[in-house]
Amino acid sequence: MPLVVAFAGFELSAASGAEKPAPVSPPPASELQALVKTTAAKVIPAVVNIASTVVVRDLALSDEGLPFGLIPGLPPRRQYGQGSGVIVSSDGYIITNNHVVADALDVDVLLADRRQFKGHVIATDPKTDVAVVKIQAASLPTVPWGDSSQLAVGEFVLAIGNPLGLNQTVTFGIVSAVGRADVGVADYEDFIQMDAPINPGNSGGALVNVRGELIGINTAIASTTGGSVGVGFAIPSNMARLVMQSLIKTGRVIRGFLGASTQDVTPLLGKLFKLPDVKGAIITDLMLKGSAMKAGLRRGDVVVRFDGKEVVDSGRLRNLIASVPIGSKHRLEIIRDGKPVHMDLVIQEAPLERVRRAPAVSRTELVGHPLGGLLVDDVSPSVARQLGLESATGVVVADVEDGSLAEAAGLIPGDLILEINHQPVTNLLAYQRLVEPIKPKDVTLLLINRQNTFLYVPIEGE
Repeated sequence: MPLVVAFAGFELSAASGAEKPAPVSPPPASELQALVKTTAAKVIPAVVNIASTVVVRDLALSDEGLPFGLIPGLPPRRQYGQGSGVIVSSDGYIITNNHVVADALDVDVLLADRRQFKGHVIATDPKTDVAVVKIQAASLPTVPWGDSSQLAVGEFVLAIGNPLGLNQTVTFGIVSAVGRADVGVADYEDFIQMDAPINPGNSGGALVNVRGELIGINTAIASTTGGSVGVGFAIPSNMARLVMQSLIKTGRVIRGFLGASTQDVTPLLGKLFKLPDVKGAIITDLMLKGSAMKAGLRRGDVVVRFDGKEVVDSGRLRNLIASVPIGSKHRLEIIRDGKPVHMDLVIQEAPLERVRRAPAVSRTELVGHPLGGLLVDDVSPSVARQLGLESATGVVVADVEDGSLAEAAGLIPGDLILEINHQPVTNLLAYQRLVEPIKPKDVTLLLINRQNTFLYVPIEGE
């Protein structure tokens, strides 16, 4: 609840005897200051500095400034970054942002008491920009979870992190807005907007209320200068907690799925669909045997409420459905041909989504293995375009360890692995499945695509 809301009691009117509220007075500044100091002291020990190392490969640019391929002969280079994280369990689980640790070769975690640990990335979810890191430690200080659904605009908040490398920095402000979407940071957005100043390095840090409860993970800023201008965004704790629990329990994020494509309502569409206001999610297409089709939804229906909660736009509907258990039944209110209709929707699981993990093929575990020292990743369409590839099938070599058998065989970052021992490599899971049975002394034959030139590369084991 907002700290400024307080009631001193009532007084009687001498003229009528009727009760009227007494003037509301804000708490004394000294009380607020004491509360902020207490909260900061309680939370700071559980906010960590995360330093990550990634390998990048420079791309050649066209005259228009667009990437069209790797620069020949230019070796990969290491790039270092810093962010923040929040300890949420005493045995070392830390929540942070995906963009802080995505594709990291090394993760170092520095605690407030100056102890340093190697971090292991359990898994990350690019769709919400949430990641889970684990360190081997016990009896760590933690931040308790808060209920972000109870946040109100105007509520006091503290942002704690490591902006610009300045460890354990605390800033203070208010919640400026809730439910912000279309920010362009993640696929699933329901951001808390606040004016507590945050800067690069705050990503993954704690947003807490004045009771010291974690109500958000600081993620992004809106800025014309690259620095804070008083508009920051945090992933709400309820969303972040659900994602974290799913990543730890299953290694992936299990989300509810509508089984339909939707579109936001515009003023003109609102008139054409006979809607009472410019709100709702218009059904534009249905997946065969999906939840929406089974519930009886049709193209042109406009979903306006989900379990009584207002559906402002498509993003809001998607977030609501993604957060409920698979198989649960929910009440939809729709507008069909200008008339309200109610129906029940049983939630099905979303199609398998990619979850970034720490490399499943550990270099240390594969010493002497023909493919030891290789770091590979799935190929997204954007990566395929950057590498000048015609296909997004296979896995791309992100890094080759110096002195490894793969390096001796001539593999370089940017190579696309299409086959292993004549078996197709469609994605990272297929790669892992084919690599597992290979013995250290085996000869492994790869088919690769190097800038649209196809090559067989044999690698002899030791």
